[in-house]
Amino acid sequence: MAKDSSKTVVIVDDEIDWCLLMKAYLSRFNYAVFCFYTLREAFPTIYSIKPDIIFLDNNLPDGVGWEKANELLDQLPELELNLISAYRNVLPAALHRPDAIRVWEKPVSVKDLDAYFAN
Repeated sequence: MAKDSSKTVVIVDDEIDWCLLMKAYLSRFNYAVFCFYTLREAFPTIYSIKPDIIFLDNNLPDGVGWEKANELLDQLPELELNLISAYRNVLPAALHRPDAIRVWEKPVSVKDLDAYFAN
């Protein structure tokens, strides 16, 4: 089950338990995983990390995560952006690279994660 250890994943979500579970899940693939619980913690650190994959929650204590989608896609052209939320949300208008985005609704199943990371 080992994957390319050069992959870096960032998780921005205020649900600490979910972040820790995701980090444990992703450790199976030998990915470097960074967890942030607020936008303030995550930005601008994300740009120095230059992750391959980001899981970005919408409703965070200090703002709306999904509003950062275009900024992230512009600054990180190779990024796979995963927008997550416990509630069905409307995507931000005029996304710059909709093909680079996947929307997840919580709860996220291990089966869905396995399918995503198998690619």
